[in-house]
Amino acid sequence: MTESVLIIGAGIGGLCTALALAPTGREITLIERDAPPPGDDPDQVFHEWKHTGVGHLRQSHAFLARLRSIIKRDHPRLMQELLDMGVRELTFDAMLSDLQRDDYIPEPSDAELTIITSRRTTLELAMRRYVGTLENVTICSGFLVRRLITEKGVDGVVNVRGVSGDSDGEETSVTADIIVDASGKNGFTIDQLKVDGADFPEEAESAGILYFTRHYRLKPGMDEPSRIDNPPPSGDLGFVKFGVFPGDNGCFSITMAVPEVEMELRKAILNPDIFHEMTQLLPGLAPWTDSERSDPVGRVHGMGDLISRWRDLVVDGKPLTRHYFALGDTLIRTNPLYGRGCSFAAVSGQVLRETLEASSDPDARTVAYHQRLLTELKPYYLNQRAQDRAAIKRARQALTPDYKPGFRARLMQGFFDDGVRIALRYDTGMLRDAMRGFHMLEHPNKWLGKPGNFAKVMYYWARGPKRNAAAYPPKAGPERNEMIKALSLDYQADIDRIAQGA
Repeated sequence: MTESVLIIGAGIGGLCTALALAPTGREITLIERDAPPPGDDPDQVFHEWKHTGVGHLRQSHAFLARLRSIIKRDHPRLMQELLDMGVRELTFDAMLSDLQRDDYIPEPSDAELTIITSRRTTLELAMRRYVGTLENVTICSGFLVRRLITEKGVDGVVNVRGVSGDSDGEETSVTADIIVDASGKNGFTIDQLKVDGADFPEEAESAGILYFTRHYRLKPGMDEPSRIDNPPPSGDLGFVKFGVFPGDNGCFSITMAVPEVEMELRKAILNPDIFHEMTQLLPGLAPWTDSERSDPVGRVHGMGDLISRWRDLVVDGKPLTRHYFALGDTLIRTNPLYGRGCSFAAVSGQVLRETLEASSDPDARTVAYHQRLLTELKPYYLNQRAQDRAAIKRARQALTPDYKPGFRARLMQGFFDDGVRIALRYDTGMLRDAMRGFHMLEHPNKWLGKPGNFAKVMYYWARGPKRNAAAYPPKAGPERNEMIKALSLDYQADIDRIAQGA
């Protein structure tokens, strides 16, 4: 008999799961509480779609190379439809420094290091429309899940059989052989499992940062600024991280990430005038938001509650549930800084497919799925968590006037600023290796662990800043106090707050 699969949520996670499982012939039903896109025009969908289950719908988005390769390999028609809808591809050569560009010789593997970028609404519109054409997939909108249908086995394992909720105002229950929970970061169904007896362990901590995004549209006849003749359109000043995300159909977005401790700036940046003024104070952004080139579109979209989380549904090799598989933000969350959320969901869908095909035993499936996620995703989760912890410390230290880093801290900072960063801007081969880790094609720390790459870092570090002067990027923007003053904000307020122990 063909197994039936019920997927909770038709966002990116649910759609990626449907893409992964559809070729197996299983009968797949996606249930989604929100209405479908209001049309097929990307601009209309961006402005009108009320997709309340996705709080970050209008934040900047990109699909890393790992996700792009999955789509291109398994669903080439979807890949073409994305491109036809205006979705952009950013290739490896766009990441080269000025020192690397003139002598760059492409290698076949460089094609793998390509990002897909556009407005999230356009990405989801194309994916949903494509998934809806698959013969064994059904999408049901307007279904609000209230709870999971569960029963506790005599062995204490919670069996998940389906869901109950409201569909078009009527109480409805749906059962299936496999339940996939892709309800996202705001989903609550997984929490019910603890009440029902599956007391799964989890770790969670703040990423220490908030995101603010505004969209822009190029004026008729205007092109994007050259990435060669202008300062890099992304950077990290400590008190703010920023980047440009080229979008579809003449649109682009700018995202600024502000540490939680920068209270004055994070409150002010929601003001569209403040946000725009900040872009003009950052050399890499100013050419993009110049009034002669582009117009802002809508308000500034903020996103908080950025929690890194890892949940385990297997403890000491024993499953806590059967027939239930959580993925995406429901199970694992990381800081969106590297754009890994969508790729995490897509990889989890692929892992689920491999797991279901390998065994029909419910317990074996749960354990194998867990083990595969530990192998495929845990290294990236730990890598991002470590970076978040370090960034939180640096943000507080920057607001502490009398703070003086110790010898070890200075040594490590010099290693990365004057060694790693410089080697990546000189050596194209090393940059390739680093990008494979960034794009989830290899372990995130593998590239720096290679003896040859480590030797290159030590070489450039030993050369010293004077001999490496040509490799340092231009200054990304003003110092903190200079920026805060230019925005007519109180630069001292957060310093005083930190001094008082807040």
